[in-house]
Amino acid sequence: MAGERLGSVDRAWLRLDRPDNPMRITGVLTFDAPLDLARLRRTLEERLLALPRFRQRVEGSRWVDVERFDVANHVEHVVLPPGADRALLSRRIGALVSTRLDPARPLWRLTALENPDGRTVLVARVHHCVGDGFALMAVLLGITDASPEGGDAPREVDRPPSRGGWRRRLSSASLGASALDLLRLLAAPRQPETRLRGPLGLRKRVAWSPPVPLSEVKATARALGGTVNDVLMAAVAGALRRYLLAHGERPPALRCTVPVSLRAASEMRALGNRFGLVFVDLPLDLTTPRARYAALKRRMDRLKRSPEALLLWQLMRLTGAGPRWLEALAAAVLGAKASMVVTNVPGPREPRYLAGQRIQTIMFWVPQAGRIGVGVSVFSYAGEVRLGLSVDERLVRDPERVLQAFGDELEALAGLGGEVIGRAGADPSAPSPPAR
Repeated sequence: MAGERLGSVDRAWLRLDRPDNPMRITGVLTFDAPLDLARLRRTLEERLLALPRFRQRVEGSRWVDVERFDVANHVEHVVLPPGADRALLSRRIGALVSTRLDPARPLWRLTALENPDGRTVLVARVHHCVGDGFALMAVLLGITDASPEGGDAPREVDRPPSRGGWRRRLSSASLGASALDLLRLLAAPRQPETRLRGPLGLRKRVAWSPPVPLSEVKATARALGGTVNDVLMAAVAGALRRYLLAHGERPPALRCTVPVSLRAASEMRALGNRFGLVFVDLPLDLTTPRARYAALKRRMDRLKRSPEALLLWQLMRLTGAGPRWLEALAAAVLGAKASMVVTNVPGPREPRYLAGQRIQTIMFWVPQAGRIGVGVSVFSYAGEVRLGLSVDERLVRDPERVLQAFGDELEALAGLGGEVIGRAGADPSAPSPPAR
């Protein structure tokens, strides 16, 4: 039976799918014990399938119910060989990230990778047309519990700042200014060619960092007079600078796209895509953590007051409703203006349980559109922050080096924050100087 029409923005993400850049959001949950797959399937039938989109496929411009839908067809169990290590796990996940979903079925799939010792990694792949990362986080909360026994009401996540009110607050002046910014962006030169850009292949590599206590990142942000996001973005910029230097390249300033939620409070649990994009210049050309942090904070503060994200969301609506060539043109133009996607999705504050087992860690990777081959994901869960990388194998063969550099940059920023606190302690009446 035919269901609702495919929204124009969701249709845009569906049509952006291509062999070298599949449009899927990939999440990974880790467990210290085997998963009860029968209980997992029951949980999915009771909770996930209550959302029609997870038992429907796309036919033309509509969501269509799949006859005789069987959730077992979407849950795969793979036992890893003895001695499976992090490198093997990364390769297995990378292979899944590189594999397209069957368009004849609902566009999602779970794969349980079980070690011989019982530890399990659950890989969830969902097409971007089903929902954005903010929507899928609400889905995750809906199928998990706050205790092993289950039946608990979902806890809240640290919600991203809502931009839903922009639709009411926009003035003709702010729209005009932002439209000029967008025109300047479209007229800006293409991104410089580094090892982070180039022709794409058909295989992805994924990597993830060790956990960092969120409390430490918050302490650094307070000391520097900014936000957690400011600190994390500065650490990402510094890590990429170190990576390029290690490969003998002189780091230029690079531009990234950053998804921004446009959801009103009443839309937080709705599926579909309700986010815009902003373009952020990453100052890889600046030589010190202090200078990079200060530059990024200024840029992020400006973007908080800009309706750029809403304008680009409207652009996605227009291209998704138009002919395919128009969307391909927009993707090519915008893709030439950025070298990577950087996203920060806050997760549950407290530990969650799935099928009776505690989720030890949560990670995720974002898709990249057009010829963008690097995706950077920052995710927080139960008081910890991790950095995830999804990269094209032809571009970045050693993503672990970026992760090591990310930890080094966080330490450097923490040291910078300690200096600010030390100066304030030496002279309590003196204001803390801004980072430079």
